[in-house]
Amino acid sequence: MPQLLRADELDREAKLLLRILSPFLGRPVSREQITLVRQGFRFLAMMLGRRVPVASVVQHRIEGSAGPIDFRIYTPKGPSDLKPGFLWCHGGGFVVGDLDSTDAICRSVARAAKAVVVAVRYRLAPEHDLYAGREDFLAALNWIAEHGPSVGIDTTRLAIGGDSAGGNIAAAVAQETRRHGGPTLLSQVLVYPATNLIAEFPSKVENARGYLLTADFIDSLTPLIVHDRDLRDPWLSPAFCSDLRELPPALIVTTGFDPIRDDGLNYAAKLRAAGVPVELLHYSGQFHGFLNFDSLIGAARDALARIGDSLALAYRGDKPADCTIEISDRVAASGAPAYRVAREVLAATFMANRTVRQLSTTTARLLLPTAASTLGFLLSPWWVPLAFGRRAVTAYLDLLAATQTYPQRGASPITHAREQLS
Repeated sequence: MPQLLRADELDREAKLLLRILSPFLGRPVSREQITLVRQGFRFLAMMLGRRVPVASVVQHRIEGSAGPIDFRIYTPKGPSDLKPGFLWCHGGGFVVGDLDSTDAICRSVARAAKAVVVAVRYRLAPEHDLYAGREDFLAALNWIAEHGPSVGIDTTRLAIGGDSAGGNIAAAVAQETRRHGGPTLLSQVLVYPATNLIAEFPSKVENARGYLLTADFIDSLTPLIVHDRDLRDPWLSPAFCSDLRELPPALIVTTGFDPIRDDGLNYAAKLRAAGVPVELLHYSGQFHGFLNFDSLIGAARDALARIGDSLALAYRGDKPADCTIEISDRVAASGAPAYRVAREVLAATFMANRTVRQLSTTTARLLLPTAASTLGFLLSPWWVPLAFGRRAVTAYLDLLAATQTYPQRGASPITHAREQLS
């Protein structure tokens, strides 16, 4: 397990963002509020996620057992040959989230892994029970395994993944494909996954409020998603599976300020005990959901790049990693108090600039889709100089220290400077 479960304080960018978001998010949700919560999360994810360029984004629909299943196919730039495939299942507590809310994640992974990423829209609660979403994701995987070449995918190189509730579904589908001889998966990527829907872990008390996902919000989901189902069923809670052997190698991402942090760490330990290689990336100063906000949070860009790197190695047939890497803000707690304040003010200034730009472009895409590109062109003389200045400063501010703590690799940190994109 990570040597430092939770940093003394949030990473600088995470702290700044949560000061803005926390008063408005994480409150209990009722059935009457679901539509508003879904719209709010969709807009927030679209606004604060990057739109990394890819060769094409195509909508596709197949017929599932209970109706049509929509998914979005992201093809990276490069040769027109068949590429590896990665199916992604969005998070949202089984209640919110859609193809738009996960757009930024899929774009980044497609480019970093040089793979075709397929984002699946699955049925949500409370309109449907918990079984529906995983049935849809499994149906999409089986369709890709059979028809992959028609959408540019090499079906001998497949992987799946998801974040939060999507991590739960991805883990359950990985188990199901092994049980019933489904498609061979080279990797499963589980980002702060909820694999045990019953247990109350210590991290839920430790991070009960103030960090986007709250204990109150989690508790309010129970009457919306349970529908008298047995949550000990491994198809719903993958951590209850009695035999985890021979599952695909896993990349698991966890964060320090997360109510379900210990759930993801517990599942990583179970997989390792069963002989499954686990590459565990632990961001001790980040919060649940940070991956959606990669336009503002350097650690999110770092995590997406590492996910892409790990997938690329899996597709290449390299030996899977079995290690724990702890990543933190290298300068979060360093320097004299006045110097730290100056850095924080500078980071806040650039974050505000970026947020204004993201808000304007996202609003334009939603309200005036045909005119959005023209508006972006007209504003570029103002945005471009600011973007270059921000890149130069954040290239220094956003250096992360990554230390491999299992197996022991020595005390010297491995420092990564991830790319900064406007």
